[in-house]
Formats: sequence, C-alpha cells, structure tokens
Amino acid sequence: MQLHKVALQFAGLVEAAGDADELGRVLLALTIELGFQYFALSHHVDVAAMGESAIRLHNYPAQWADYYDAQALGVSDPVHRASHVTSVGFRWSQMPRMIPLTARDRRILALGREQGIGDGFTVPANVPGEARGSCSFASESGRPIDETMLPLAQLAGAFAFEAARRLWSGRGYRDADAPQLTDRQRDCVLWVARGKGDWEISRILGVSEETVARHVKQACARYGVNKRTLLAIRSLFDGTLSFTDIFRR
Repeated sequence: MQLHKVALQFAGLVEAAGDADELGRVLLALTIELGFQYFALSHHVDVAAMGESAIRLHNYPAQWADYYDAQALGVSDPVHRASHVTSVGFRWSQMPRMIPLTARDRRILALGREQGIGDGFTVPANVPGEARGSCSFASESGRPIDETMLPLAQLAGAFAFEAARRLWSGRGYRDADAPQLTDRQRDCVLWVARGKGDWEISRILGVSEETVARHVKQACARYGVNKRTLLAIRSLFDGTLSFTDIFRR
C-alpha cells in the first residue's frame, strides 16, 4: 500500500512539472527514495546531433556524460539496445541474457563502473512513430539494488518519460493531425503489406477490385505518399500496423 501511495504522489508531481528543471528535481528525489543515486531519461539517439529536440535529462558524473556524448553512445549503448527487446524494466546485470554483448559493450560498462556507476534498472519507453527511449536508475559502484523497490521504479520510469514527452514536444499523446485510417482502409493496407495485389485483396475481403484500389489510394493520400511500399512503412512507423500483424507470428 505504501508503494502505491508513493507511486500516486510521484505521478502527480511529474504531471505538474512545468519545465525540465522541475522534472529533474522530482526525478532526483524519487531516485533517492528508490535507493539509487543516478537517473537518466533519454531518447536513444546521437544527442549532440539531434540537439534540443531529443529528450535528455540525467545526473550522471560530468566526466562520464562528456565521454558518452563524445562517443555518440546514445545509439549504441548496450543498455539502450537491451531495452529494445523487452517491454518491461530490467536490471543491467540481466543484459547478457537479453542481447549479445560485444567486447566494446563490455568496455563501455567497465568504464561506467570506473566512473562510479554500478548496476542499474532501465524502463523501456518505445512509442510508435518516435525515437526509442528509456528511463534508467543506477546505483553507485559496489552498492546493491533494493529489489523490493523495482516495481515502483517501473512505474516511475514510465511516468517520468511520459512527462518528458509532454515537456519536450508540447504534447503527451498521439498528434491529433496524424493520419487516421478507416477500418476498411487499414484492412487493405494490411494485405498490401503482406504482398497481396488488388485482385487478391478483393477476393479476401469480398469487395470489388476497384473498391480496394480506392481504399489504398485514399490511405496513400492520408499519409501523403504515392507508393505502396511507403504506405506500409508509414503505417508500421506510427503503430497502425505491427510486424506481428503482417507476419502473423
């Protein structure tokens, strides 16, 4: 019950944060409450190249942050890569079971420990149509993680990243102007993505070939593309379709 109360309090505080500095103060306070010493909230991009458009908020040691940026580790960081294969938070010590770690990955993790950053817990934040991201909490080297606090860390990371999306982009949810397909248009785009032609789709859906062509044309217009390949890519990119939809795994 106490964890539930803290989670509700934190959700209210991050929702009320009016700027990045305020969000950072709230996140630092919760980081300490969770028994960690460091936090990092970020998009998985080359932050130096992306500039202020990329979410980036942390309290890591300055020397480590400088090295991280100089090496553009936002893209290749093993912690970030591991967060791309799961939908829930994970301890960094679990990464060897999640992704293949290269010699370079192990050097990066060792360098982090030399800078005082030990084990951590990362919450993935992957939103269709946007750069992948995450919220991480880390302990000082040699300091154990309190396992009982990880469920709260999971909630806190999700709340924090959503608050950051609101502050960085001016919105917290899908753009109201984003393309919206009708159910029948989506059906047609799905079968296009599966490699079917208009005649085949018409037989599958029980409509005329001309109707299929019209739905596909209208879907292209809504996305502002003129090729079916781009239509399929855009619908994957914004979450209208998923790879599982297409390949039926």
